[in-house]
Amino acid sequence: MKKLFLVLTTLAFIGSWQVNAQSKNAVQVKIDLNAIENDQVPVTVIAPKINSSEVIYHIPKIVPGTYSADNYGKFVEQFKAYDKKGAYLDVTKIDDNSWKISNANKLESISYKVNDTYDVEDTHDIFSPAGSNIDAGKNILLNTHCFIGFFENYAENAYQLTVEHPESLWGATSMTDGNASNTIDLFATSRYNELVENPIMYSKPDYKTFKVNGMDILIAVYSPNGVHTADEVAPAMETMMTAQKNFLGSINTTPKYSVLIYLSDMQSGHDAQGFGALEHPTATTVVMPEQMPVGDLAEQLKDVVSHEFFHIVTPLTIHSKEIQNFDFSSPKMSEHLWMYEGVTEYFANLFQVNQGLISEHDFYARIASKMTNAANLNDTMPFTEMSANVLTKPYKDQYLNVYEKGALIGMCIDIIIREKSNGSRGILDLMRKLSAEYGVHKAFDDSELFGKITALTYPEVGAFLQKYVAGPNPIPYDAYLAKMGVTKTSVKNPGNPFIKGQMPTIDIDQQTKQISVRSDLEPNVFFMNLGIKPGDQLLEVNQKAYNLDNIYELIMASQTWQEGDQVSVKIKRDGKEQFIKGIVQLPSEFTVGFKADQNVQKTLREAWLKG
Repeated sequence: MKKLFLVLTTLAFIGSWQVNAQSKNAVQVKIDLNAIENDQVPVTVIAPKINSSEVIYHIPKIVPGTYSADNYGKFVEQFKAYDKKGAYLDVTKIDDNSWKISNANKLESISYKVNDTYDVEDTHDIFSPAGSNIDAGKNILLNTHCFIGFFENYAENAYQLTVEHPESLWGATSMTDGNASNTIDLFATSRYNELVENPIMYSKPDYKTFKVNGMDILIAVYSPNGVHTADEVAPAMETMMTAQKNFLGSINTTPKYSVLIYLSDMQSGHDAQGFGALEHPTATTVVMPEQMPVGDLAEQLKDVVSHEFFHIVTPLTIHSKEIQNFDFSSPKMSEHLWMYEGVTEYFANLFQVNQGLISEHDFYARIASKMTNAANLNDTMPFTEMSANVLTKPYKDQYLNVYEKGALIGMCIDIIIREKSNGSRGILDLMRKLSAEYGVHKAFDDSELFGKITALTYPEVGAFLQKYVAGPNPIPYDAYLAKMGVTKTSVKNPGNPFIKGQMPTIDIDQQTKQISVRSDLEPNVFFMNLGIKPGDQLLEVNQKAYNLDNIYELIMASQTWQEGDQVSVKIKRDGKEQFIKGIVQLPSEFTVGFKADQNVQKTLREAWLKG
């Protein structure tokens, strides 16, 4: 009876749905957020007309913007296929992400249920902004590639997505809802690739909108415990995105851009743990810890979202055929991550000094940090080789270098162009020319890009690309910075009382959850100044109790401390509690940094950083 009831329900739904279908060739998908059970979302797909005897339905193995095989099909259960009469068709599961349907010329629809990724993050490596959350009646982070697949050879068909949802939930997205109902949303895209580039976040409405140089911006926030709101973060986002648009100038590829911010409840123990963002042509999905103070959250969003927003330049506008025709099941990766991620990361830092959001000193500190991080990775592995093979070892282990050495590659190219053009042009000018040459709908061959860049710039740029990007040679960064009158110096950096580098200065008892000062390390100046000794238990800091459950909050709070701030600490020593008051004295360390010589190349340096 239960199976029959399900089939009859499906048939009734199909009948009413087909009447309203706008295109017989479109793949029609229904996601029902009212029918969530056991944290599973039911999905029904009406197939296009299929003439072959077999067809394969794929859920993506990998999606654009990620560089790992994540196998989203592992979260799909109860996959079934039906003919027009509601009878089951034979289905064979081929692998984690693929189902072969027999008698496909009779196929009417398929149905399945999807589990979310956030509840079980300890069982997989999916980057949280590319994953999904299912919390019935509260939040559904609907990264479409987690829920919707494609029939092999039919990914170019149009897609129509219907989402039924409680009236209390609102879907934040850059797509246009074609249904006026408060409980049914209808979205249409030209093909599957477009659909998976459009995430939707359903939750209680908490959003702000504003316009920046003709672009409509939507900032939507989900904070499970109401710690943060869109009103809090939107002003900083508006300032940042206005600066970005001013920096980009004529480069403008989308009339609307959405930032979907999911704040993870770190105290729950079963929420998102991977913080950062995933870019799309008209949107960014962001995951950050909810416990982060609003000032720190705004700073993190500035760096993270600005990086993703600059992806509208590359690879979303300038890209190779591997990206234009992305293979979700067995992708071939492009050689040019140095540009897609590296130049994007460089812009995310350059625009801030260019637009006065950070100082010149801060910019040099960021460059120095990237040099240090890049030095800890393989500096002789050709970047193009790593990019093309990034899904496999040993290349995948070097992926993080796209944000370090990749950004430094962008910096060096910028410096070469500035020097050769006497400051009149830089890498942004190059990206504008590449955008005009190619654009959203025209892709380049991987092998032709270096030649095209050389033709648009100078032979010295081409020589740099061949030697330092395609070749195994470490880049002499000092020599390039010297062209701008920037040289090495020693820099004193304030540290954190509870962490030195990657090493914590505190211990946590996993049984009692109690925090204590490590006994195997010399106490740093923060502890010594307050008279706190190795082995002392830390009960409270500034009248707030801390333990394992909220240790992250303590670390984040300490990030805001300034030298000389008042601080109070309750400790337990030898079984007795003590209350200590004093001032913050931060540990510090000297690192290699850079400074500008005001008497050398001042005009050229101004063109580089402010032009």
